[in-house]
Parts: sequence; C-alpha cells; structure tokens
Amino acid sequence: MSTSRRTFLQRAAAVGAAALAGHSFLPASLKASARAAGGPLVIASGNGLAAVAKAMEIIQQGSDALDGVIAGVNINENDPNDVSVGYGGLPNEDGVVELDSAVMHGPNHMAGAVASLRNIKNPSKVARMVMERTDHVLLVGEGALRFARAHGFKEEDLLTDRSREAWLKWKENMSKEDAWLPAHGDSDSAKDIGDLFEPYMKYTGTIHCSAIDKQGNISCVTTTSGLAWKISGRVGDSPIIGAGLYCDNEVGAAGSTGRGEANLISCNSVMIVEWMRAGKSPEEACLTACKRVVEKNRQRRLQDDQGRPAFNVSFYALNKKGEHASASIWDQKQYAVHDGTSARLLPGAYLYKK
Repeated sequence: MSTSRRTFLQRAAAVGAAALAGHSFLPASLKASARAAGGPLVIASGNGLAAVAKAMEIIQQGSDALDGVIAGVNINENDPNDVSVGYGGLPNEDGVVELDSAVMHGPNHMAGAVASLRNIKNPSKVARMVMERTDHVLLVGEGALRFARAHGFKEEDLLTDRSREAWLKWKENMSKEDAWLPAHGDSDSAKDIGDLFEPYMKYTGTIHCSAIDKQGNISCVTTTSGLAWKISGRVGDSPIIGAGLYCDNEVGAAGSTGRGEANLISCNSVMIVEWMRAGKSPEEACLTACKRVVEKNRQRRLQDDQGRPAFNVSFYALNKKGEHASASIWDQKQYAVHDGTSARLLPGAYLYKK
C-alpha cells in the first residue's frame, strides 16, 4: 500500500472514531452549518407564549439569542397581571416586591444575575449588565440596586393595587392572635388568596426562556418575583447559575420554574444539560430532574399523604439539534415553543397525575 493511501485511510479512520466519540474534525465552514441545524428555536414556560413570539421575531432579524430571550421575558416583567414576574409581582412579607433574574450566554459561556432587587422593573436587563459590565456573576440587594441606578435604570414602585390587596389579605388572615384584621373583622368569611387571583393565575409564574439563534448559538434567561410573602432577602433558584438556568453552547440549555428551594438544593438545570451531553433526550433529562427532586424531598411537611411532593417543579430544555421538552412533577403543565413557524403551547411530560 502506498504511503499516501495509507495516510488517507488512517486519517479517515481517525475522523470516524472522533465522530463516534462526539468530537469533530470538520472544516470550520461545515461546523458552522451543522451548529445552525437546530435553530432558530425558542422555548419558554407556559406563561411565555408572547415571549417566544417576541424572541423569535428578534432572532429572525439576525440578532443574538440572548437579545431575543431577554426581550421576550420583558413582556412578562412589564405585565402587572403576571403576579410572579416583575411589575405587579406578589411581594415579600413586608409588602415589598423583590426580583431575581439570571442570564447565560452560550457563545462566551458567561452569566450574570441579580437577586433581591427592588424598584427595578426589568431585572433581566440588569442581570445582563452584570454579565457585560462587571467582573462578577451575581449582585444582590442594595448593591444590585446601586449598580442598576449607576447604569441608568429608573426606580419605580412595583407593587400594584392587585398585589397590595393580596398581600393585605394574607396579612389579615395569617393569624387570629395578631392585630391585623380582614375586611369587616370577619376572618372566617375571608376569601382564600388563591380564589382572589384564580382568574389570572393559570398561566402566571416565574418565566424561563431558552433559544437557539440563526447562527446556532444558545442563550437563556430566568426571571421572577419569587415566592409570595417570602422573608425579606429570600433568594430562590432563579438567579443561581446551574439551578434556575444553565446552557452550554455545544449541548443545549435548561431552566426551571416552581418551588425554588426544592430545585436549589439539587441544581438540576446544569444536571439536565449534562444528561443531554451524555445522550439523554430533553424530555428524558427533564424527567430525570423531576425524579431527583422527588427523591431528595424528605421533609414530611412538604409531602402529601402518599409521600409525594406537595408542590410542583417544572423543567424546560432544548438541545443543539433543536429537540425540546418540558417535564413537571405534577401534570397539567404546558410550555411555549416557537420553531420559526408559529408560537404554540405544548403539553409537558410529568411524573404524577392530579
């Protein structure tokens, strides 16, 4: 066999072995087209139908995925009827709205986040500013507010009349021994907080949004006002990189909504991405995360009479190929998706049926 033929066969074998191992020796031009094969694509939690439409609009114009997902969730942050995101979010126990948000940019594998941020309507924009204009990843509380002010963000009262009414009703009914009284002083006739907000709570909550742009790059964002009536300064999973969201530009992205404490102690978003790297589909990875939350939920006060979680957590994921899914502990959860044709809601997988 000639040297040139032997060399050719050796190189061909090396390329084949590398492909099986998940590596690539393709020319840069072919790599770029392969990376773009899964996009453009945007997914979000069930309250993100308008968000995925806006994000896709921006991505189709040639913008970065991060530009798209942030613009998308800004819709929810600005909506006073979405009572767990941004303006109009349900406040902490003191009646103050505190916001958490994080962003992650796949191409440079950088992230930024803010937590317990007051008086700023769009924490996702501040989180991006932390990523781009500081040597840090996470700013909290008063420091995050000073940073936002320094970069021109305007302070405003985020507590709407609706959220204030809900907070007052919670205060009035939290104890029969304190000095707070419900309307007419009749605590037995007070409506439940859930009843008060039932007409518009169905699709509200923390919002996560992930996207692949036309260049095949991946980014994501999660933003929330967190747990209603929380202790001042409480931080959930949303602004924690690896918990509330995570992305790897060569693999995919994931994020979460639901009880932040349950996800925070397991950091499932980074695990979902790693499970996808290992070969699991987005749905398999999200369901594995749900099972992990159930397994680690060992406090009796957080279990139903069958030992199952007395709360819900949902996960959302997409991979580089453009496959996507969502899964929750409990059923009847949807997620939003836009694949370049239309924005629509799809049913998510689940562990338990209500």
